[in-house]
Amino acid sequence: MTYVAVAGPGDAPPAVCAVAEEVGALLARRGAIVVCGGLGGVMAAACRGAAAHGGTTVGLLPGDTRAGANPHLTVALPTGLGQLRNGLVVAAADALIAVGGNWGTLSEVALAARAGKPVAAVGGWTVSGPDGPVDAAVTRCATAAEAVAAVLP
Repeated sequence: MTYVAVAGPGDAPPAVCAVAEEVGALLARRGAIVVCGGLGGVMAAACRGAAAHGGTTVGLLPGDTRAGANPHLTVALPTGLGQLRNGLVVAAADALIAVGGNWGTLSEVALAARAGKPVAAVGGWTVSGPDGPVDAAVTRCATAAEAVAAVLP
């Protein structure tokens, strides 16, 4: 079984959440387990899509209780680590799909890329250094289907 982290803003707009929901649905149809930070926005949308198609969803929550966990989680695990739980999300996954972006999403993308895991992104960050783009480890995708195909060939 493959575990795929889905990362994105907890306050994502509806259009970004729609992409995340499709990502979750496509991952569930392919038999992947969805791992996320367990809260709202992109995380809840991906879990909603996966749950609607019989998928399993795991949320690694920032607090030390299950309060605030999205209702589409199969498993909700409080970590008490705050944003540091992003490292656990990445460590638990075989690949990562970022939908949209914020600072937390960027941290998960960076950690997954550094770990050599497949990373796909729909929208979100582009990272450049003094000599140009440095995000070659990230497959840029236009659609949810492209992102899922990039991490589950």
